Amino acid sequence: MLLVDDDDFIRLLIRENLEQLGYQVDVAQDGQEAWENIAVNPQSYDLVLLDKNMPRMDGITLLKLIKADERLMGLPVVVLTGAAEPENIIEGLAAGAYYYLIKPTTLELLARVINNALEEQRRKRELRNLVGQRQNNLNLLQRAEFSFRTLDEARDLALLLADVSMKPRETILGYSELLINAVEHGNLEISYAKKGQLLEEGHWEEEIENYLRLPAYADRTVKVLLDKRPDAVVVTITDQGNGFDWTKYIEFDAARAFDLNGRGIAMSRNVSFDSLEYHGKGNSVTATVLLRGRSDRINMNRPLQYIGTSNTKH
Repeated sequence: MLLVDDDDFIRLLIRENLEQLGYQVDVAQDGQEAWENIAVNPQSYDLVLLDKNMPRMDGITLLKLIKADERLMGLPVVVLTGAAEPENIIEGLAAGAYYYLIKPTTLELLARVINNALEEQRRKRELRNLVGQRQNNLNLLQRAEFSFRTLDEARDLALLLADVSMKPRETILGYSELLINAVEHGNLEISYAKKGQLLEEGHWEEEIENYLRLPAYADRTVKVLLDKRPDAVVVTITDQGNGFDWTKYIEFDAARAFDLNGRGIAMSRNVSFDSLEYHGKGNSVTATVLLRGRSDRINMNRPLQYIGTSNTKH
């Protein structure tokens, strides 16, 4: 990974701790040096950990450069900074940060965030590697109805929908997010807090499989309607759950910035789709992708150590 911070002490402390956890860590003193390192070989790093306030090029500028480069679109970026104001948190998340950590933090929390970011990136990479393989076979598809219930089926269907939408790399993660939400939060009624706990403990996917076997949920399915029009692909996803207050998740919220989950809907709306509309009680959502005239948007068995404590204000 690449660690970017202009504070010598913090750079040394974080690097030593992460290397003890088994990570290979390169360092840069500011965003400009980091960007020069990344641009030479975009495949060099699996994760970037950066400060916000730095000379020459600040962390948010670097983050936006990374997210605007197609070669780096999947690279997870974690912001570790002393800038704790809500507007700064929202700015970082909206720019594409996987997580926004406030200094000082513990090694335990930092390691957990990094582990989750790398695991999510692995799943996303697997999906991206599969997109486009069936696109030529789906050009004639105009209207279809699907039914599914498992996470594997959700990922398979996300690939198909992304191919039909003619913009697979843009839409694959958005479709995957909505379909998985329909299973876990919809049909299985796993709460936001419960998912955060499962992610923290590393049992999320295993527990989903356990829920799917329970009699109360065994017969529940998610229905998906696909309507491919001359100017747009419209997909409506409906689960059999009790719905939720979707208005809390349609935008980035600083109050959830320190949770391991809860940003997928806002990210899907901003990155994957031209419009995202929830209906009724929240158990049905319609995603639209325009085919013409689309706008560009784009071990812890050791004492906890505090990361980011320094005499500087960054």
